[in-house]
Amino acid sequence: MSEADRVGLVQVYTGDGKGKTTAAVGLAVRAAGAGLKVLFLQFVKGGERSSELAMLERLGVRVERPARASTGLLGGGPTDEDRRAAAEALAVAEDAIASGAYDLVVLDEACVAAAAGLVDERRLLDAIAARPVHVEVVLTGRGASEAILEAADLVTEMRSHKHPYERGVPARKGIEF
Repeated sequence: MSEADRVGLVQVYTGDGKGKTTAAVGLAVRAAGAGLKVLFLQFVKGGERSSELAMLERLGVRVERPARASTGLLGGGPTDEDRRAAAEALAVAEDAIASGAYDLVVLDEACVAAAAGLVDERRLLDAIAARPVHVEVVLTGRGASEAILEAADLVTEMRSHKHPYERGVPARKGIEF
């Protein structure tokens, strides 16, 4: 199949288990390795950068992280910073998808941002539906809605059976971040 014949699909990685962003990073690495143009956009992840982002950038992947601080979603609920960062991420996503400049657009934690009401899910779905035919879009995050699942061509649900956090093992650099 020629590059002009390639059809981009919509993939969703959701569920309560670990590995959603990691799966999306793996796909971004594969795409970059094949010479595809990739955008990796994080909706609510701020604070310390995860280790994989530097490697993605070295591979020529455009990485965008509008969030400056760690999300309030893990504690007391959405913050004004979460709302600002998610709104900025949605605007970047809409522009990048519509431009057709990217073969793969990863919307990391977009499902969480939509579920928490930080972004207008209809706008997100409209941007995905209107994408140029070659653009592959990946959405990650817990709590993917029925509408997001319905819009997807591929859905993978990560389920947690056991996690070291439950035993008090903290997040480890190079493994969890």
